[in-house]
Amino acid sequence: MGRVEGKVAFVTGAARGQGRSHAVRLAQEGADIIAVDLCDSVRGVTYPGATEEDLAQTVKEVEALDRRIVSAKADVRDRAGMKQAIDAGVAELGRLDIVVANAGIMIMRSWEDTPQEVWDDTIAVNLTGVWNTVQLAAPHLVEAGGGSVILTSSAAGLKGLPMLAPYVAAKHGVVGLMRAFATELAEHHIRVNSVHPTGVQTTMTTGEDLQLYAAWLEAHPRLSAMSTNLLPVDMTQPVDISNAVLFLASDEAKYVTSLAMTVDAGVTQY
Repeated sequence: MGRVEGKVAFVTGAARGQGRSHAVRLAQEGADIIAVDLCDSVRGVTYPGATEEDLAQTVKEVEALDRRIVSAKADVRDRAGMKQAIDAGVAELGRLDIVVANAGIMIMRSWEDTPQEVWDDTIAVNLTGVWNTVQLAAPHLVEAGGGSVILTSSAAGLKGLPMLAPYVAAKHGVVGLMRAFATELAEHHIRVNSVHPTGVQTTMTTGEDLQLYAAWLEAHPRLSAMSTNLLPVDMTQPVDISNAVLFLASDEAKYVTSLAMTVDAGVTQY
């Protein structure tokens, strides 16, 4: 019997990367999946946006595990679209037990070169999108008699990494949302935790911004250690984060709530 057998999980940003990995890992352990993704680009982001074909591949991989999956193109900033996707998925699969608020963007700019739209879009996707996800999905968890909510933050949700001011602000805000929701939803037997990865090998960690970041660190060598993992690895893999998500989603973590769980190879210890 799988560790989340018979449960239904809602995953945002599920078309590829960590989101797809989370959906597949949960399906491997018995969960059915509601998967949503923007399947489009966001202005200012230098790495390619996910596509509808990417989301279809997630569906294919979950179905290959003999699990049910309902997918939809939805923007976490769009409350009406998100509500429709969540409600339709629950209506088809019968319940909701796990929420994984994973969707996010990352744009690297120095503080003086960050335009207003980068701040606005980063906060809208990475923080308001998490608020929308949890607030709209939580009533279904209440109806189910409890559940688990996992919010994707970052090492940047625990320390102030350079060239990422809007991202750092949003990911710190995710920790605040986690603690607030954990407090209010506890009476409904709903656990809320956050996961804090170091760099993960996905499309997000490609693009022009990484070249800018490397050049900035070369010009500011005193801060380069802030991005260095204690363990001798440069990047983790998506499944490394998915294993933490699975633990927090499972009954093995039935008394774990309001935890900021690092999967960061020690980078937040600097």
